[in-house]
Amino acid sequence: MSEKPRLLFVSPRFLFPADQGGKIRTTQILRGMRGGRFEIVLASPADAGEVERYRYELDQVCDRFISWPAPANGPLKKLTRFRHLFSPLPIPVISDASAAGARIVRDAMQEADVVVFDFLHAMVLAPDILDRPSVIFTHNVEAEIFRRHAEVARNPIKRAVWQQQFRKMQRYEAASLRRFDTVVAVSERDAQTFSDIPGIQQVATIPTGVDLDFFAYAPPGDADHIVFTGAMDWQANIDGIEFFMDAIWPQVVARRPDARVTLVGRNPNPALMERARRRKLPFTFTGFVDDIREHVQGAAAYIIPLRVGGGTRIKAFEAMAMGIPMVSTGLGVEGLPVTPEEHYLHADTAEEFADTLVRLLEDGDLRQTLSHQARDYVEARFSSQAVADRFEAICWHTLNASNNPT
Repeated sequence: MSEKPRLLFVSPRFLFPADQGGKIRTTQILRGMRGGRFEIVLASPADAGEVERYRYELDQVCDRFISWPAPANGPLKKLTRFRHLFSPLPIPVISDASAAGARIVRDAMQEADVVVFDFLHAMVLAPDILDRPSVIFTHNVEAEIFRRHAEVARNPIKRAVWQQQFRKMQRYEAASLRRFDTVVAVSERDAQTFSDIPGIQQVATIPTGVDLDFFAYAPPGDADHIVFTGAMDWQANIDGIEFFMDAIWPQVVARRPDARVTLVGRNPNPALMERARRRKLPFTFTGFVDDIREHVQGAAAYIIPLRVGGGTRIKAFEAMAMGIPMVSTGLGVEGLPVTPEEHYLHADTAEEFADTLVRLLEDGDLRQTLSHQARDYVEARFSSQAVADRFEAICWHTLNASNNPT
């Protein structure tokens, strides 16, 4: 029987494979907290095959794992989600609802000393009353993501849907965050947004971290090889690559005809792949890979052409750790304390992005300088263990503050 206080960590997604920014951030934190101040019980949906396949990885992040059946993930999932269009809850939230999951979380909370809900979406699994010291880990300002999608949507029907979902998410986010003792944000910018919501009790911030041993440094390459990493079924990434493909790429290849692009990430969007094939673009879509490093290291440039999204991009720090010089929109590095021309190159419009990327591809000295400066910076300040220690301290403070109110 452990004498440590028990921390229940509720995730709306099975965390493995860690193939998305949120999963990567969460697993790094849990791995760093394992064996520390808390006995960690991780709860999430899963099927038996997943639990068996990832037993070793689960043992690295928690003392005990509990689960409920994972929702069906068939080819019609995206279409069936739209049956929730007129639900009072946002579609991504209601899609994670599970009566079995809610029962398991409710029962597990009775044995927990402190509970952490990972992502706002996990709140659909929460009981009506949180009767334990409670923390919510917010990887984004969710409502902001929906607002940005509405702003860039060209189709009026899609724009109307995004606007409707934005209003629902804005209400749901504010109401949910008020229920917690502590809200954890991933940037000072997000923390200020949450602090401005009336009724929020306490907002704490953790920096973005990176596993410096795993993402070891290597010098950038000399060939015109451009890379991007990210889940290719996430709408923000799809929009960013569409923007790059349609508005930026023609300007780049006109000046660098040997340039090629590798897009590393799960479930590439079929329409995007077909567009690249039809135009005979030198774009390689890897799909899911067990290890992104072999596809990324040695590239000449890393791109983050995002126009929508929220939170912070772990992919930026991973690229910096691996020594790949980066070109990003402001939103692509939003919330990260990085300096243009020192840690990365900044470009927002299509013309700026193309010009900046070509400048990087043509200037070997610039690539080397950015590569070394970026690696040194993340090495000095953003190790994943330091972030895990900070998160553990926040949970410990929340537990003690609730047990010893002033």
